[in-house]
Amino acid sequence: MTGSRELVDADGITRRGWLLVWTLSTAQLVSWGTLFYSFSLFIVPMERELGWSKTDLNGALSAGLLVAAFLAMPVGRWIDRGRDRAVMTIGSLAGALMLLAWAAVSDLVLFYAIWLVIGASFAATLYEPAFAVLTARLGSHYRRAITSMTLVGGFASTVFMPLTQLLIDWIGWRPTLVVLGLVTLAFCGGVHWFMLAPSPRPEAPPPDVKTEDRSPLRRALRTSAFWALLLAFAGYAAAQSALIFHLVPLMNELRMDTATVIAILALIGPMQVAGRVLIVAFGKHLSARTIGSFSLLVQPLAMLVLILLPPTPLWVGFSVAVYGMANGMTTIVRGTVVQEVLGRDGYGVINGALSFPATILRALAPAVAALIFDLSGGYDRVLWVVFAVYAVAAAAFLVAAAWRPRTGT
Repeated sequence: MTGSRELVDADGITRRGWLLVWTLSTAQLVSWGTLFYSFSLFIVPMERELGWSKTDLNGALSAGLLVAAFLAMPVGRWIDRGRDRAVMTIGSLAGALMLLAWAAVSDLVLFYAIWLVIGASFAATLYEPAFAVLTARLGSHYRRAITSMTLVGGFASTVFMPLTQLLIDWIGWRPTLVVLGLVTLAFCGGVHWFMLAPSPRPEAPPPDVKTEDRSPLRRALRTSAFWALLLAFAGYAAAQSALIFHLVPLMNELRMDTATVIAILALIGPMQVAGRVLIVAFGKHLSARTIGSFSLLVQPLAMLVLILLPPTPLWVGFSVAVYGMANGMTTIVRGTVVQEVLGRDGYGVINGALSFPATILRALAPAVAALIFDLSGGYDRVLWVVFAVYAVAAAAFLVAAAWRPRTGT
């Protein structure tokens, strides 16, 4: 492929364009599965062999997420400048090599150093850069492509968590990391190198445009919609992260047995995919603003069910199912509403700026929720705080969705 003309035509996305979408989507499935979702499965065997605590191990993941946050804007800017092939290929290779290094680790400081690099790989390979690539290469057809990508990527935990656990039980955690590293190296590195042929460089702005108006990010920063979206995405990320990492101890506090806990957790993945399928089936004529307003509003309502109704498996399961469905929808909205509200020009760097606080809060929220739990002695206060944050995020998104640029802006 030599440019976007071969990817789209008057009839929509071409066969070559769909080949790009499906291969990049499969690479997302593999990257999420090997680099992110597999992490929790290595905690117990590493605790057993190395004697490190859960706090030590999860701290490395938080450190990696912080690195991803700080690199979000530079990565987006590089993709806007047509360097997506180099960014995503190097990110895949770095992630793969760090998995191989992780397989040999025995020092906690080195483990943290490995996860700092994996965090950089997150910034260069996961949804945010992939969304920017599809937006840049497919023009006005970005929404169909992003929806398809998230539909495939939604199966990452379903595929890789059982597979990874089977490998750990069969060959041990260190050889399993070697397998995951080689898969990431061969498949993701190959897809990003061979499928992302050099794209045309973006056109320079006309010489009569003022210097301060040449930057899409600067223009976005002057709009109330940008700040509303930033608050919505940051609040949503914080609430979502706090809830998902405390679901198991919450259900344990409610004295649910292990089988019930596993059954309720198993609802999340399929419901995420179900939410995305609903968008594919019925969302063709709905804007990302409309879908996002719905998906963000149902989250605080689901929290009220969890807080106010009897804590039985039925109501907890219902709340978790709604959480999964809304989260699946919001992932698509996260990749498409920015273009609707702020335009496609400079999407990579604008999306990176919006991701920065969200990623930081996603890393810190579980620890903050744990602190609230310790201070209050239970999960009631935690759930009310999560509800409040979800409500603020929903209100901010409604503000962004209602925003219309003034003529001439």
